Amino acid sequence: MKGRQHRRGGVRTGLLAAVCLSAVLAGCAAPAAPAGPKAAPAPEANAAPEANAAPAAEGADQAGAPPLAAEANSAEAVARLEAAAQHWGLEHPPLKAPPRPATKPELTPVQGVKLADGRPPVVFRVPTDDKVVFLTVDDGAEKDPEFSRMAADLGIPLSTYVSDYLARENYGYFRDLHTQGVEINNHTINHRNLKVLDYETQREEICTQQDQLEKQIGVRPRLFRPPYGEYNDDTLRAAASCGVEAVPMWNEEAFPDHMEWRYDDRKLHSGDIILTHFRGTDIWNASMPDLLRKVVDEVTAQGFALARLDDYL
Repeated sequence: MKGRQHRRGGVRTGLLAAVCLSAVLAGCAAPAAPAGPKAAPAPEANAAPEANAAPAAEGADQAGAPPLAAEANSAEAVARLEAAAQHWGLEHPPLKAPPRPATKPELTPVQGVKLADGRPPVVFRVPTDDKVVFLTVDDGAEKDPEFSRMAADLGIPLSTYVSDYLARENYGYFRDLHTQGVEINNHTINHRNLKVLDYETQREEICTQQDQLEKQIGVRPRLFRPPYGEYNDDTLRAAASCGVEAVPMWNEEAFPDHMEWRYDDRKLHSGDIILTHFRGTDIWNASMPDLLRKVVDEVTAQGFALARLDDYL
């Protein structure tokens, strides 16, 4: 069940990636970087690993770069990701998700998907054969720049669900996340249990936050998650009336020290949605980077990649 609580690229790290690249054929491993978010400066801040790959050399072929240049770029990207994984204390670099699907999966009334005419689908598990799962982050109380930096350094896709009463003091943090490619979705204005409210009050909670996020972020959300996962038909009818296209729920909930599982096998499955929260040391006695480290290690150990939920729904 859902709980109710709520190192920028320096010369040293750049040299590390370059040394690793030049020594790959010799089998030379880079020295281990400190394993924690408060350690040495991270790789290039706020950029996914592939974003800093060297440009194609002049005379590139129609594919974009000659084979040798393409290989060099790929090796640099791998070296950069490995350095970032060491820096942030991961057991292994995260697996890379496949390209986003050209067509989003068709939603049918199967396990993990609830459909009703005129209502946005409620989705616990995305119907996909891709070896991917999705990380979603709710509420917005903790606005940790190290978390957004870590996600950018590692190229971790996120989908967020923000409540205005927690985000309004610093919407700039969420605008920055959006610049990184993170969609900022709707989690109502006041984070109330919608199930006990009448239709008009529910509609005000949802639609007002649609308007606020469009104003603050510049994009009207397509996805909405009801607080506590509590909803009824009025919730879905209200959400549909203000442009919501899908209601993602979750199968697992992540904490810095453990995962909570919906199913008895205690395993991830393709298309699973993982819930966590913007929370800090005052509640968890751990940081947001600690949380992200736990999630990425668990997902990687089970052979999955993290993908962007908004690309699938």
